[in-house]
Amino acid sequence: MPFVSLRITRDGVTPEQKAQVIAEFTETLERVLNKRPDLTHIVIEEIDTDNWGYAGITTTQYRKSQAPTGEAS
Repeated sequence: MPFVSLRITRDGVTPEQKAQVIAEFTETLERVLNKRPDLTHIVIEEIDTDNWGYAGITTTQYRKSQAPTGEAS
């Protein structure tokens, strides 16, 4: 029984996109490893950007630092 755990940040991912990811992961496991789709489990965990960090800062902080300042040139 394959089990895939996928963690992504919680921001802008639609239910349709998640359904597509689940379908494509399942198809890949069937095609490459001959795993039965009816026994394949895919779990998507959505993590708040305040709870996901790298390079010493949260994803929320990083994205704010990358946002355009809004000044016209």
